[in-house]
Amino acid sequence: MTTDQSEDVYKDLSSGSQSSGLMERIRTFSPKEVFTWQLARTLAMGQGLAGLICGTAISSQYLASSFHVNTPMMQSFLHYTLLCLTYTTMLLCRTGDGNILQILRKRWWKYLLLGLVDVEANYAVVKAYQYTTLTSVQLLDCFVIPVLILLSWWVLKARYRPVHYVAVCICLMGVGAMVGADLLAGRDQGSTSNILLGDGLVLISASLYAVSNVCQEYTVKNLSRVEFLGMVGLFGTIISTIQMVILERKEIAAIQWSWQIGLLFAAYALCMYTLYSCMPIVVKLSSATAVNLSLLTADLFSLFCGVFLFQYSFSGLYLVSLVIILIGFITFNAVPTPTDHTDPATASFPVCEDGYYSYPVAYQNDIIKQEVAVRISTEGEAEEWRNDKEKRRSGRCKEDVGLSTKM
Repeated sequence: MTTDQSEDVYKDLSSGSQSSGLMERIRTFSPKEVFTWQLARTLAMGQGLAGLICGTAISSQYLASSFHVNTPMMQSFLHYTLLCLTYTTMLLCRTGDGNILQILRKRWWKYLLLGLVDVEANYAVVKAYQYTTLTSVQLLDCFVIPVLILLSWWVLKARYRPVHYVAVCICLMGVGAMVGADLLAGRDQGSTSNILLGDGLVLISASLYAVSNVCQEYTVKNLSRVEFLGMVGLFGTIISTIQMVILERKEIAAIQWSWQIGLLFAAYALCMYTLYSCMPIVVKLSSATAVNLSLLTADLFSLFCGVFLFQYSFSGLYLVSLVIILIGFITFNAVPTPTDHTDPATASFPVCEDGYYSYPVAYQNDIIKQEVAVRISTEGEAEEWRNDKEKRRSGRCKEDVGLSTKM
């Protein structure tokens, strides 16, 4: 009975302390703690990546609508080749463990699978437009977010808080507003020849993108950005070349080349090259999930450009959707994502571009906090030991005094 009462008292005290702690955090809340320069930089860089995706969409739209060119594998081949020429060459010039021969000897099959996943993710989403509608692609492409959360929890040991799930729901509400605006405008473009196949391709593409992004986050935070881009460029070039020769020989031979077509191919390749080069930087600052939430605005930017370039009708819901997605993104990044480092197999230290280990501020702060905690606990135990010793000594003195007075 006494034990039950003590447990009830403990629960009441703990709940009271939690509620008082929550009220204290609300009372002492400062916007400066949320709207930091790092958040602003991450937001700006994420929207820059969304702008690059918008550039790829516009160039592909011009190639398909104005020049009847549909060669997704050739477009992928161009930007993978640029990555290979830049970053794979950098790996060739390295020495030691960062050299391309050492990397291939240790991890070649992993990067082969990663290159295959990345190439097929790009191909599947472009192919899906031939079988399903734009609305289906926009909605089902959001499937990348829950898959990313699951893979980040499993592979990267990320531990999300309730506020992160709320932020994801807010972003998806923004996507819903964008799709609603498309339906109201009557712009449900795309084929309906095989909706089931098209929707399946979108889901496959979203899942493959999630796998690629999680691998990217792990590599850039534990190995190096140059290694990731160099290996993806190398194997992406090989795989896209084989697939292009098999699937797009006739389409490439039928292209009526002109300077406009060449310029559009170059614009697409440069946008994708810049996107691949910059995305690991943003992922290292935040996470793959946060970056993909930021990229949800890419379709909106394409629609805004379509108002001027393709005579789309404007809807106020586009602005509402943009604001909602940005609010969700800020909410997600305002609260840090804790990581479980208890698994020694996944606990590793990041490596700089030159191959040396780097310790970010977060790691340094954790180490300092642990040292301070150990020092405080040690000093506290020593102080308690001294106090107990003094009490015992004073007790003996009192006993001696009592005995002497009796005698």
